Formats: sequence, C-alpha cells, structure tokens
Amino acid sequence: MKNSEMRILVLANQKGGVGKTTTTINLGTALAAIGEKVLIIDLDPQGNASTGLGIDRKSRTTSTYDVMTGEQSLSSVIQATAVPRLWLAPSTLDLLGVELEISGDKDRAFKMRTALRELAANQGVEPFTYVLLDCPPSLNLLTINALSAADSVLVPLQCEFFALEGLSQLLSTVDQVRTSLNPDLTIHGVVLTMFDPRNNLATQVVADVRQFMGDKVYDTVIPRNVRVSEAPSHGKPVLLYDLKCTGSQAYLKLASEVIQRERRLRAA
Repeated sequence: MKNSEMRILVLANQKGGVGKTTTTINLGTALAAIGEKVLIIDLDPQGNASTGLGIDRKSRTTSTYDVMTGEQSLSSVIQATAVPRLWLAPSTLDLLGVELEISGDKDRAFKMRTALRELAANQGVEPFTYVLLDCPPSLNLLTINALSAADSVLVPLQCEFFALEGLSQLLSTVDQVRTSLNPDLTIHGVVLTMFDPRNNLATQVVADVRQFMGDKVYDTVIPRNVRVSEAPSHGKPVLLYDLKCTGSQAYLKLASEVIQRERRLRAA
C-alpha cells in the first residue's frame, strides 16, 4: 500500500444503472459524517454526482474538463457542498469532447494522476483523507485516467442477472491497467446495490458474487430504497434527505467497512 495520507478510490462499472454515482455521493457523505475529509471528483460528462450534491450547472464555471485539459489545477475547481467536510470537483458536458482533445498527448492516461499529485503536494494543514472518483459508465479514456490515478477500485454491482458478466469485464480491464499503467492498483471491494430481498434472483446473485469474489465483497448490501431514489431530485445525498431510512443506514455501514479495510491495508 502506498504510504500517503490521501487515499484515492475510483468507483467504476462499465454498465450504467448500477448505483455507481449514488454510491459515490452517499459513501462520500457517510465518510464525511464519520470525520473524514472527502473530495468527490465527477468525471462523468452527465454530471449526476454534481447535480446530486446540489451544485447547479450555472455555478460550474470551471470543472474537471479544465483539469483534464490542463487549463486549471484541481484545487482551483473544487467547490464546497452542503455536506460538512465534503468537497466536489464538478463535471460539465464539455467532458464529452475531452477524449479527442487529449488523445494525441503522450500523458493522456495520466492527466488525473498528475492533477491529484499536485493537489496532494499543495494541501494545507488538513489534507483530504479520501478522494472518490465517479467515472462514466464506459471504459473510455476518462475511466482509464481514474484507474491510473487510483489506489483502489470500488465496484458497485446491481443484484441482477448479468452482474457477473460485467464484473468479469471490469476485472479484466483492471488487470490491463495494472500491467501497463498503474502496478499498485488493487480491488478494494465489490458493493452489491439495489438489493430486493423479495426477489429470488437477487438473492442468488448475491450468493454467486460472494462465491466468485470471496471476501472482496463487502458485508454491507445496499437495499433498493425509495428514499435513495428520491434524494438526487432534491440535490441532496440520502443521508441529508432521510438519515433514518434503510438506504442511509446501509451507506453508513459501508463507510465503516471501507475504513476498516483501509486499516487492515495500512497494517499489512
């Protein structure tokens, strides 16, 4: 494990609709709620993490697009959110064109790594302890940048029929990145999302993923929950929208589990 105070976790899954952005927002909020200083970096052109944290599009005058093109430092685009101890580097639709703009650069896969190293070197008295990168639902150059910059990958996985197939593809990509771009990259864990205990298939998927991935699967399972679905339309993480609902409690448990794994990694 790298000996740095700032831990960089990328949330990735090339399949859309698996709860990736929801997990990024709410895990970040839960980590902040238990005392960590957290930065979420929105690398998805759709900007759902930015919207879900209440950052209006009009206020995104600078964004991760400017960081990726080298026009701004990461520290200059970071904004405070309504959540204490949680900051955001927002996204705009400009990111849709960034791949073409940087594709000819020799360091095209390392733009985010460079930006994060610069941020780490210039932090003040209280540095960020966790950085969460929210990726687009595809294995494009933005996702490759995130994987090249990260310490670990956290994989949100919906409890549905094709879950394992998508997981295999992602694990293959992680292996390729580890071989060619980032030898220190590890799988932090797999979090099962949108679980409905009334659905026999969902229960079978949980069992199959645990058999396939073993202790890499977090104990915490995120339930399908109406309050979790409603929260983004109010520009709030579910922990601010309804702290007592089952979704909020699950994300708090997940944050505790992430920190416990981090402690074990540090001790190893």
